[in-house]
Amino acid sequence: VGIGLATFQQLVGINVVFYYGAVLWQSVGFTEADALLINVVSGGLSIAAVIVALLLIDRIGRKPILLIGSIGMAIALASVTYAFTNASIGSNGGLTLEGIYGPMALVAANVYVMFFNFSWGPVMWVMLGEMFPNQIRGTGLAVSGLAQWGSNFGITMTFPIMLASIGLAGAYGFYTACAVISILFVVKMVHETKGIELEDMQG
Repeated sequence: VGIGLATFQQLVGINVVFYYGAVLWQSVGFTEADALLINVVSGGLSIAAVIVALLLIDRIGRKPILLIGSIGMAIALASVTYAFTNASIGSNGGLTLEGIYGPMALVAANVYVMFFNFSWGPVMWVMLGEMFPNQIRGTGLAVSGLAQWGSNFGITMTFPIMLASIGLAGAYGFYTACAVISILFVVKMVHETKGIELEDMQG
């Protein structure tokens, strides 16, 4: 479960948004200045969402927040995918989002960032620190951390490949599918750790 939490945190594609954000928005017709501004706005929304998560995590629990985040990310990513599916080829050979699809992609992408930073961003680390029995906590954290960074590397390296082969819509379709699967993972596999002492955690 620890490996699953760590892996799904990356498979929903969050670091693609942060690592390739400016390039991504430029590729669908935004200017470089607009793309950088969008990245700054996304960063501000991320901080706000994390603060909300910190205020609520001990009130409503870890699992409900993860579930809300997965559902929200799946809907937002599906909206981004739909918008990119309707992109047209501009005169310069790049993608262009015309009509409602540009604002749809922009709003949905920022909603996705907010849901991630409200849920999987901080809560995954909280759960990894709480869910393992004392005897294996260090090992569990190490293995899960390795899975998280390995997934981060894999997602980061494969995005340019997917961009060239299946396009933005295909890449975001993959991240959407991972977000949907993460809903099932949370429902079936994740157990609540709210209110349980570390010493009482069972394997």
